[in-house]
Amino acid sequence: MTQNERTESILVLGAGELGFEVLRHLARQAQTAHGTRINVLLRPSTANSTAPDKKREIDELKEMGVEIAEGDVVTAGENELAALFAPHDTIISCIGFSAGPGTQTRITRAVLQAGVKRYVPWQFGVDYDTIGRGSAQDVFDEQLDVRDLLRSQHDTEWLIVATGMFTSFLFEPSFGVVDLESDVVHALGSWDNRVTVTTPGDIGRLTAAILFHEPRVVNETVFVAGDTISYGELADELERALRRPLSRETWSVPSLKDALNTEPDNNLLKYQAVFAAGVGVAWPKTSTFNHRQGIETTDIPTWIQRHLIK
Repeated sequence: MTQNERTESILVLGAGELGFEVLRHLARQAQTAHGTRINVLLRPSTANSTAPDKKREIDELKEMGVEIAEGDVVTAGENELAALFAPHDTIISCIGFSAGPGTQTRITRAVLQAGVKRYVPWQFGVDYDTIGRGSAQDVFDEQLDVRDLLRSQHDTEWLIVATGMFTSFLFEPSFGVVDLESDVVHALGSWDNRVTVTTPGDIGRLTAAILFHEPRVVNETVFVAGDTISYGELADELERALRRPLSRETWSVPSLKDALNTEPDNNLLKYQAVFAAGVGVAWPKTSTFNHRQGIETTDIPTWIQRHLIK
C-alpha cells in the first residue's frame, strides 16, 4: 500500500508552540494522503475557550481540517488516556516537561495499553541516549524511561525525532547565552562547544515529512537540525549581524556545578550545565534527515536576521 492509499487516524497531543506547527504540516501532508485524518487532543477549557486568541487558534485548526478531541493528559489516568488513544493509529505527543514529572511515562504506558500502531513521544530535544542517566538535568532520566518502555515491546512502532534546542531558546534572555541588553555572549563550557538548534516550524515540517516518508521509518531515532553551531561562531554571527562588538564570557562546567550546589532546584542552571558538558547536545547538520532529503531549514544567521535585526 502506498502512502496515498493509506488510511490512518493521527492524534496530536497538545497545540502549543510545537503542537500547532506539527498540526499545520500534518494537515498539509494529509491533503495528498487520502484517508488520513488529523486530530488534536485539547483540554476542555482550551477547546471551548471564548478568549479571542484561543478561539482564533481553534478556528484555524478547524479550517485546516483538524478534528478536535477533548481530554487532559495531566489529570487523566492511564486507563482514561488509553481509551482516548485507542481509536487512533498514530499518537504524537507535543506535551512537554511543563506537564510535570511522570507525565511522559504515563502517556507512554497508556499508548502501549491502547495498542496504538505508532507513537512519537515528546523527545524533541537532545540525544538522551548519549547523555545517559544522572545528568545535571534530572528530567532527562524520564526520557530514558520512555525509551526503555518502547524498546522493551514489539507491538507499537515508535519514532523519535531528535531536534536539539528550540532555536529561540538559545536567544532567550533568561537562558543567559545571549544577553543583548548587556552586549555579552556566554559560552556554555567552552567557545568550541557546539549546540544543535531547530525552530518549531521546521520541527513540525520535518516531523510530518518523516511520518509520511516511504519506506516507513520504524523504531528509529531520526536526527534533524536547523543548524549546529559553536558558541564562538554564534558570537561571530551576532557581531556581524548587529554590527557592534560583544563581550564574551565563559561559564565553565565547574562554575555551573558550584552554582547548582547553591541552587539545586534552579531549572535553567540544570540546562546550562548539561549543555556546558557538551555531550549529546549537538550533531553535524550533514548527518541529518533534512540534509539527506535536501530540505532547507532556518539556520542561525537567518534566524538572527528575522528576529533581531530591525
